[in-house]
Amino acid sequence: MTNDELLEKIKLSMIDYYSGDPKRIHHFIKVHSFAKLIGGLEKLDSNEMFVLECAALVHDIGIKPAEEKYASSSGKYQEAEGGKPAAELLRGLGVSEDVVNRVCYLVSHHHTYNMIDGADYQILVESDFIVNLYEDNVKPDGIRNALKNIFKTHGGITVARKCFGIS
Repeated sequence: MTNDELLEKIKLSMIDYYSGDPKRIHHFIKVHSFAKLIGGLEKLDSNEMFVLECAALVHDIGIKPAEEKYASSSGKYQEAEGGKPAAELLRGLGVSEDVVNRVCYLVSHHHTYNMIDGADYQILVESDFIVNLYEDNVKPDGIRNALKNIFKTHGGITVARKCFGIS
């Protein structure tokens, strides 16, 4: 199976996972789209891009178990609860163990901004921020603050500035 076919299966599995919750489905699809765009702008190699795309699709998989266990979808609970279901979903689809391990690391850290250790991690965070800034209706000063403190890639900065009309 090609990586594109695997990504399609992961996307469909995540749509099934969040069946009846269009807000969450739209969220991960938007994060995936921005991640793919920024990853391309940053010229990630095909392996890094595949890891990034997998992580973008499953990054919030921990929300459901966090809400069940803690009655909260806070970032720390998403990180704590996301690795196991992400690994199960990816292994069930035949994703290689090295990819599963990195994706699970990213899922388990995507709300931790002081441990970013690679382009895949940085781009995932930036993509999630672009979508969250919009979905949370963040004011221009908050967007500028995120651009200053979170964004590092040229592609992510460019896309965020264009999205929000910030120079």
